[in-house]
Amino acid sequence: MDQRKLPHSKEYLICRNHKETVGAIREMAVRGAPAVSIAGAYALSQAEKKGYQLGSSVNEILDSRPTAIDLKNALDFMLEGMEKGEDSAELAAEWEQSIYNKCKLICMHGAELIKDGNRILTHCNTGPIATGKYGTALGAIISAHKKGKGIFVWVDETRPRFQGALTSFELADVGLPHKIITDSTAGFLMQKGEVDSIMVGADRICKNGDFANKIGTYPLAVLAKFHRIPFYVLAPTSTIDSSLASGSKIPIEKRDGREVLEPAGAHPFPKDARAENYAFDITPASLVTAYVTEKGVSCSPPKP
Repeated sequence: MDQRKLPHSKEYLICRNHKETVGAIREMAVRGAPAVSIAGAYALSQAEKKGYQLGSSVNEILDSRPTAIDLKNALDFMLEGMEKGEDSAELAAEWEQSIYNKCKLICMHGAELIKDGNRILTHCNTGPIATGKYGTALGAIISAHKKGKGIFVWVDETRPRFQGALTSFELADVGLPHKIITDSTAGFLMQKGEVDSIMVGADRICKNGDFANKIGTYPLAVLAKFHRIPFYVLAPTSTIDSSLASGSKIPIEKRDGREVLEPAGAHPFPKDARAENYAFDITPASLVTAYVTEKGVSCSPPKP
């Protein structure tokens, strides 16, 4: 499914070779760290089946989205199996299913943190669309709703690409009450006592628990700490990068400034304006209440 077309239409891309799949990742037709890792696994299988040199293909796939470690972990899994003579397409399908299995457990564990009547704030999109199936942070929220808990969701619009529209689309699909807010509104809602918890995903979690997520996550965590609001990070263990001691070493993707200057195709800024467009920020572990992986809930940094 081409996520760029949502929520207004459902259109599908057929990627006939690894270069088309890489293009879909780079241009965010497919996005969300778990979903990107699945696409990346299949891209490597496509390259191998067509006889491309694996080393250059791996680098090409990795360069498409450098911040999320799930993509590298997927390719490492693929290469390890291929070196043993296993079929690359079967390996990609195995990786895909493993992501689904992990996310299903994350939803189950995360839903237990949500109480009846909670008002939850979430940032970016972490539902089934972003993970291929089930979801992480949003998946847990949806799971709590399906269990009959009367909850409400504040949806950050998540500038500049408005992933909040995808979150709203998925919440509306299951009939979960919610309202969209500008990213800068979140702090005021916390000050007013209208947020009970915050749930977000992650694109890379370091050994010490620092993590990268969609730009705008860090200020939410700071505000949550000040207002004594629980701040939860939900992600599969494929998002953990034990090779990095702290978040200062995470490569942060910078994207085209036109995403900021031309929101949804509009042109509100002067013609000669320039923009700085970081796709992610780093949140210190000290601001996290707990991490939720397929292994359960932990107040300390999760391990692979």
